Amino acid sequence: MCRPTDTSQKTNQKTYSVDSVKATSPNALKSKVPTKVYSWEEPKDSNLKVKDHFSSLLFGGSVANTLLEFVLLAAPYLAMFCFGSASLDVPGSMPFLGVANIFLVSAIVRRVYNAYMEAVFFSFPQYRTQPVKEHKLKRRTDLMGRDIEQLELLDWHDKMTMISQFALNFGLYFVLPGFYPVTDESIGFVNRFVKILLNHYLLSFGMYWAHRSCHVVPYLWEKIHSIHHWAKHPLSRNTYEDHWFDNFANAIIGHTFAQILVPLDGPAFWFSRIFRIFESLEKHSGVSCGFNLAHSVQQWLPFAQMPHHHDWHHEGFKGSNYTFSSLGGLWDCLFGTRKVGRCSSNNWYSATREDKSMKGEKAVGSTPLPDWFSPLYPLVGLTVAVFVKLSQ
Repeated sequence: MCRPTDTSQKTNQKTYSVDSVKATSPNALKSKVPTKVYSWEEPKDSNLKVKDHFSSLLFGGSVANTLLEFVLLAAPYLAMFCFGSASLDVPGSMPFLGVANIFLVSAIVRRVYNAYMEAVFFSFPQYRTQPVKEHKLKRRTDLMGRDIEQLELLDWHDKMTMISQFALNFGLYFVLPGFYPVTDESIGFVNRFVKILLNHYLLSFGMYWAHRSCHVVPYLWEKIHSIHHWAKHPLSRNTYEDHWFDNFANAIIGHTFAQILVPLDGPAFWFSRIFRIFESLEKHSGVSCGFNLAHSVQQWLPFAQMPHHHDWHHEGFKGSNYTFSSLGGLWDCLFGTRKVGRCSSNNWYSATREDKSMKGEKAVGSTPLPDWFSPLYPLVGLTVAVFVKLSQ
């Protein structure tokens, strides 16, 4: 990959790095620049190859992480080979093979759809949510704005994310029978569609307050969520590049709580997982247009959002206390955190109805919460509801 043209400029550690990261001299920084992992200038047709869009599960380009991913994906199949598939099946749940297949297929979908969204970003700059000039590399950072030390720390969190997610996903299979559901033939298309909507809005409700908490509660912001916001100009691969506990908590508060409270059957469960991958990668893709398949098909929903809303959220860095919703935009509108962002990008091509009605309203900030109210309270309420449901 290409090296940066300016090799003399120091990386600004004071703005973005965590306490443990120390300033690095220019010569030492130069010696640490990866030669194959990160690109320090925007790829052009002459140097961009298909393989440049594919890397590890979390898209960090690390060989060690890629090997770890393959080991974790292969482990369930190896267990079935050694102990027999039937011996691992949990009554009332889909077969253990089905669970292994979900995560294998999900990994493949992440790779392919990430490649698709990044190809759109580089091939159609006119659809970018931020002007092309915003992506010019003014210092030794990657296209998302992270420096060497930040990328190395994210590489470690990638490993922890994969291990913790593996433990959670397969732990749920054995601890909560039926969490990974079988197909219910009695559910028709309409009922299945309604349950998916309810499940996703509940998922979004939990993730809304978890996300807002990570911006409002100083400890959660400083120690956990700010890592994700090192990316000021996100690309789709930035989706899962978080503090490992951020990903772990989202998996519990999002998918896990929603599936317990509004359970989906087998086909709906599969659809929800794949759709969420599409939606999550798209909102970090840096483009907002018809190429965003998951967002485009839900634009008919009231208060729908497009990727330019979440992109604007990233531009705000620590002041980005708005537009927290993970699916749709209902909760942002209800709780006063909706911001239109760069809705005029693409000549208003991807602007929603609400964007047009709020035209020009780009003020940073959100409706303040009452002094007595903590954004953690709704999460406590959800947790209580989950335990009540499980106790029945």
